[in-house]
Amino acid sequence: MNQGFHERLNQLLAAGDPFVAVTVVDVAGSVPQDRGAKMLVTAKGLDFGTVGGGRIETKAIGEARRMLELSDAAATRFVDWNLIKDVGMTCGGRMRLYFELHNHAAWPIVIFGAGHVANALTRLLVGLDCRITCYDTRREWLDRLPESPRLTPVLSHDLPGEVADLPDQASVLLMTMGHATDSPILAEILRARSFPYLGVIGSASKARRLRKDLEEAGIPAEARHAFHCPIGLPLGNNHPLEISISIAAQLLQVRDTALVRRKT
Repeated sequence: MNQGFHERLNQLLAAGDPFVAVTVVDVAGSVPQDRGAKMLVTAKGLDFGTVGGGRIETKAIGEARRMLELSDAAATRFVDWNLIKDVGMTCGGRMRLYFELHNHAAWPIVIFGAGHVANALTRLLVGLDCRITCYDTRREWLDRLPESPRLTPVLSHDLPGEVADLPDQASVLLMTMGHATDSPILAEILRARSFPYLGVIGSASKARRLRKDLEEAGIPAEARHAFHCPIGLPLGNNHPLEISISIAAQLLQVRDTALVRRKT
């Protein structure tokens, strides 16, 4: 059963589907399953395996589904249940269960542009617990992106028009064909939206040009500095893969700093 369990777990991980893995980690007395029994639970209910059937399994599935429903649920938790008092079973034993949440509230990342650096960056990011949306006006460049259930390529001929529908907690990167196409998207974002991370690929001179454009577009002074440009940590060279590594590192740094602040 464990071989099939791990195969199914890997399928759910790859698909990006939120789920909870439940494992019996300790038992005492009369219990319906042995230590090591496992099951997988999605929002629909039991997906694979068993931790004992009947009332214990129903209670465990309910606990797993509550974790999936909470936006701020802990990634892991243990429960210790007395099968008579806590579950209402006639068995006189105890079970300790471990719940592990996967693919929950996956990190949204939005990339405008599907060029060489974006291609290299998406190949790094699809290995993380994230959901990537990549917009471009060119079908041939979108077709070069890696295939992954974590990545959605979108052909669009109105990139600034896509801004209104972006998720609030997204990390947003502008990596289109150049200044002329990045600038209108940036202005549209800064008029009405705010994201945990907003970056535009380019040099310090491009940043100055962008801020001049924003000033001419009537964007307030404070907002004109609310983006990263250049993007990425100061490491590596100009090879697309090394640039993408520096960008991924900065995305992780900003994400984790925000997580620490929310907890303090």
